[in-house]
Amino acid sequence: MTVGDRPGTGGGVVTAGLPWPLAYTVSGDDCTSPMPLGHTAPLGEAVRDLAELGYDGVEVQVREVGAQDAGALKRSVETAGLEVLGIGTGPVAAQDRLTLTDPSPDVRRHALFRLLGAARLAGELGVPVSLGQTRGTFLPGLEDMQRLWAERAVEQLAEEAAARGSRLLLEPQSRANTSLWHTPVEALAFLDSLDAPAGLVLDTHHLDAEGVDAVRAVTDHVAVTGCLQLAAASARGSLAVGDPRLPALFTALRAGGFTGWLTLEHTQDGDSTKAAARSWTALTDAATVLS
Repeated sequence: MTVGDRPGTGGGVVTAGLPWPLAYTVSGDDCTSPMPLGHTAPLGEAVRDLAELGYDGVEVQVREVGAQDAGALKRSVETAGLEVLGIGTGPVAAQDRLTLTDPSPDVRRHALFRLLGAARLAGELGVPVSLGQTRGTFLPGLEDMQRLWAERAVEQLAEEAAARGSRLLLEPQSRANTSLWHTPVEALAFLDSLDAPAGLVLDTHHLDAEGVDAVRAVTDHVAVTGCLQLAAASARGSLAVGDPRLPALFTALRAGGFTGWLTLEHTQDGDSTKAAARSWTALTDAATVLS
């Protein structure tokens, strides 16, 4: 397995004083409603807003799109001067309740079908595709079988992503979201069994929830990390100027030769423009540690 390759950020101009592209979470036009941890406006409006604030790109959460939708998505984002940095798959579970561990074979097949479509879309765009809560949760007595279902499906997803010119990024998430791969160590133990290239998404919220120090996680796993998702430690809100974790995280990323991108994934506090502006200002302030 090759997990340290550059995840395909597109090489655009980097702003905010950071050496890595900065993205904000947005919802694709196929979503039934805005994802709660991303910009609440429709895609076209969201990317214009984020471009004005100084972001480099977006991480697009998708529900049921495929390779045929790549051109329209790319045009929508690039018209605003941004780029698509990654494809997320949260809405597959969050909006349609489709997971890879559902007891129903039809639900599992439908979930994998959606995820494979997202991988093909990501391949057309030349960016990674990430997997989080769509892997699902276990039921008493079915744990071993459900783990096997998930492992086989994710192996197929990683292979499809690689075949399409993309790469799977697996996100360790807290046990409140899913029943497997809660920590970077657990996720990597599984990824090491794959033949296809794959890597990690590290999310400060989920690391905190599992008692994993975010700076230590970045230090230990930066070579296999394609994306670092950021939110305030309290209430998973927008970042604040003076957040003591940010300089330490940036220093660890630079020391480890990080080649991925940063994504803001947090609550919007009722106003996405203000939330995005607060986070951008906090990151710009913390970036002075790199000068």
